[in-house]
Amino acid sequence: MNTDVIVVGAGPTGLMLACELALAGVGTRILERRTERQRDSRALSLHARSVELMDQRGILDRFLPLGRTVPSWHFAGLPTQLDFGTLDSRHGYTLFLAQERTEAVLEARAHELGVEISRGHETLGVSQDADGVEVEVRTPEGGTETVRARYAVGCDGGRSVVRQAAGIGFPGTDETLTGVLGDFGVVDPQPGALEAARARGVIIAPLEGGLTRFVCLDPERIRVPAAEPVTLEEFRTSLTRVTGSDCGVAEPRWLSRFGNATRLADSYRSGRVLLAGDAAHIHFPAAGQGLNTGLQDAMNLGWKLAAVANGWAPPGLLDSYDGERRPVGRSVTGNTEVQTLLVELTLVARYERPAAALRELLDELLGMAEVNRLLAGRVSALGTCYPPTAPGADPLVGRRMPDVGLVAADAEAKRVYELLAPGRFVLLSLAGDPALRKAVDAGWGSRVTAVTVGTHDEHPDLDGVTEVLVRPDGHVAWATRATDGGTRGDERARALTAWAGTPS
Repeated sequence: MNTDVIVVGAGPTGLMLACELALAGVGTRILERRTERQRDSRALSLHARSVELMDQRGILDRFLPLGRTVPSWHFAGLPTQLDFGTLDSRHGYTLFLAQERTEAVLEARAHELGVEISRGHETLGVSQDADGVEVEVRTPEGGTETVRARYAVGCDGGRSVVRQAAGIGFPGTDETLTGVLGDFGVVDPQPGALEAARARGVIIAPLEGGLTRFVCLDPERIRVPAAEPVTLEEFRTSLTRVTGSDCGVAEPRWLSRFGNATRLADSYRSGRVLLAGDAAHIHFPAAGQGLNTGLQDAMNLGWKLAAVANGWAPPGLLDSYDGERRPVGRSVTGNTEVQTLLVELTLVARYERPAAALRELLDELLGMAEVNRLLAGRVSALGTCYPPTAPGADPLVGRRMPDVGLVAADAEAKRVYELLAPGRFVLLSLAGDPALRKAVDAGWGSRVTAVTVGTHDEHPDLDGVTEVLVRPDGHVAWATRATDGGTRGDERARALTAWAGTPS
């Protein structure tokens, strides 16, 4: 398979992107500096929108048995948690799942789809011309080689070589606060010690293999640079200072320090070079949004870049990746900064009383259903809505398509997300138009699955909608409430051309 796209980085974002490209028949190669998959997991969750994405591709059953569903999540460590169960989704929960497991599933999926994963290949630089990109690589043998492709995507983390080589700025703020995390094989067997630690703000979570994750912010150590190694002695001392006990931690498998440096790339694209995941945005790991934002970047970019590589993309489609996902990155970095500030104020002695009052006020607000749903939608990304590209668009455009059950006129019952598994557009006639498939197949049959719906689950967002075009990433591209067949047909043709390219 010829290489159309080089993806630099085999973390969750790079693997997800490679899977999306390969699903569309695009030759994809991943270059990864590490020789083996990283065994330690900084991230531990797949939020609801990421779970939906796996459902849309028909691979959710590979993830669910490996994790544990959690119906709520924290915001800045406040006592009142975000209730994902109130959101409009079949998956109103977070899947508690170690990053290492997520990567393993996505890597297996990438191999199934024919992605070439080159481990031990360190990217040294990237250049581009009018026809393609060249990536300079240090091979496992210590030599160098140049790999050429049509496009390159940097999924290589906060210190992205790809981003620097492309000359894309990464403005933001340096760290002002750090914390420590550790995965321990031995902890105090007395439940009271762990509960007392949790009550004092220490995050404690059971992991696979008998390990327990501790995350601690010690007021006397929050200014230590993130690059300074963590020792077991330091960890025990901090736990004792914060909680009154070292919680019996011993046999650490992994100790790490993390900070709140926050940056957002000036652009997610420079010509034939694009960015996704931590290469495009970094922030404090508040509410576990980093890995999930990267997966959602990959889902948005994958089908668009594939459309360009396959030669049918309408004008401006690839530019819409930056237009849609960079505002999301700005929103995520913004809400993590708010959460970090609240945590930092709580830790600084001179702000103790006003910080306590602020936390009490915000916790009271979280108890209000509307506020809770708003923040739950942001953290879970179920609230993500992309701006419409045409004036006067239906209110459904840009939003997630509801995963309603369908009974098609000429097929067995399905859910909307099941129809998205091939990674194509899905056009639904909710008005029962029997001529829909013929009208669509003639020009866009290789890119669009047309389904005439006999009946479907009731959903308020679909009241009055007669046709809806769903993008490969599950967001609505176009919807109409026109009842006249001729008017609807004209609107449909314009929408299909605008999104799925000129008819073949």
